[in-house]
Amino acid sequence: MKKNMGTIDRALRVVAALAVGVLWYLGVISGTVAIVLGILAVVFVLTSLISFCPLYLPFGLSTRGKE
Repeated sequence: MKKNMGTIDRALRVVAALAVGVLWYLGVISGTVAIVLGILAVVFVLTSLISFCPLYLPFGLSTRGKE
């Protein structure tokens, strides 16, 4: 796997995941919406940790910049 995520992309994904966690904790989201957003948040954190987004591959996208 070649890394295809830049620092800003990774940071935004972690912030979005934290926002979902806070919304769930405060009771703003619940039920099916909370489950779907929770799964998405976990995916965001995992892809941020490994700096690789599989959805970028088919489109040839990279936010990493020049190496």
